[in-house]
Amino acid sequence: MSASSSVNWSPHYSAFGLLANALTGQKGWRPAWRDAAPKPAYDVIVVGGGGHGLATAYYLAKEHGITNVAVLEKGHIGSGNAGRNTTIIRSNYLLPGNEPFYEWSMKLWEGLEADLNFNAMVSQRGVLNLFHSDPQRDAYARRANAMRLAGADSELLDADGVRALAPFLDFANARFPIKGGLLQKRGGTARHDAVVWGYARAADRRGVDIVQNCEVTGFLRENGAVVGVETTRGPVRAGKVALAVAGSTSRLTRHLDLRLPIESHALQAFVSEGLKPLVPGVITFGMGHFYISQSDKGGLVFGGDIEGYNTYAQRGNLPVVEDVCEGGMAIMPLIGRLRMLRSWGGLLDMSMDGSPIIDVGPLPGLYLNTGWNYGGFKATPASGWCFAHTIARDAPHALNAAFRLDRFRSGHVIDEKGVGAQPNLH
Repeated sequence: MSASSSVNWSPHYSAFGLLANALTGQKGWRPAWRDAAPKPAYDVIVVGGGGHGLATAYYLAKEHGITNVAVLEKGHIGSGNAGRNTTIIRSNYLLPGNEPFYEWSMKLWEGLEADLNFNAMVSQRGVLNLFHSDPQRDAYARRANAMRLAGADSELLDADGVRALAPFLDFANARFPIKGGLLQKRGGTARHDAVVWGYARAADRRGVDIVQNCEVTGFLRENGAVVGVETTRGPVRAGKVALAVAGSTSRLTRHLDLRLPIESHALQAFVSEGLKPLVPGVITFGMGHFYISQSDKGGLVFGGDIEGYNTYAQRGNLPVVEDVCEGGMAIMPLIGRLRMLRSWGGLLDMSMDGSPIIDVGPLPGLYLNTGWNYGGFKATPASGWCFAHTIARDAPHALNAAFRLDRFRSGHVIDEKGVGAQPNLH
């Protein structure tokens, strides 16, 4: 397969193309993107072939005309957190630094499939956050108002409104009676693998090199500036180096003697045996960390809290499994009869205030996209869009201006949960 750059190398998908290939025995399809080899130099290197890195490369090409770009991935694209999450998309945030950003991401999700010419299986089935007490209802009413002020949809439901959507819930639970919920109808899920493939294909069509099995092992520096990377396939120079490697950020920045305000934690997720359609959208437990949705194959997909210790391992332990199942049983006792098919773990980069960092780095030529906590997948389009702007303009966009690295020095943190600067509480 040729490794040379070629714009529009992959054909445009259409009904006509589907019919034409059907008539030829499906033998005319070409790979969705080139398996490129690294060139000696690029204008921009994006380290990390997950959703955020590929989205960044795509928007650099589309929005800013920067096409001499390489995405370097140590394995195959989507093999990190992009393929290890629960696929939820939403913009039901509270604080000014977060809500406009995630609402922009929601709008990009809504037009993503047409933009990429790829079926990302975006399903806006709704996200319902349950509340179980009067003070919690008041907090959700405040959140609903903040969402509407930012242009997002929100609806505060009473118990009868929730019962109409999800009659299978345990409304009369003695400890956690369900009194209502905050509904965002535009929220829902998207297929994580398809999102990665769609961005990869669209970036490739605009001339971006996607280089797999190319691990970054160090950095090239001249006069204090970052001018490229060392990889397992040789050195590659660049005018700008952008990191979008989630929980592995601290592994790379240690080569630059940089210690960032993030910690790496494992997050588990689970899927059950297949059922007939039951859960209408995404439902979250208000008195614990539990969230659930139903996949297209019928399995119930759910997750909860991170592991409380620092780790680079993509696996978890039994105490969190027990805690997640307890949360599920509190609102849906019926899941106690289900058999679990599998579980998996992702690696989260937890920032000190629970909000991300998208900024020009502390060294010339370095750019940072990290600290995504639980919000990485839903932020994929806006993260790439804003990171591309930051790289191209050497300054944040208004949407990610609050995500500057120096907020931890100045005290302008974005503590969405209001629990302080302790990552394991976010």
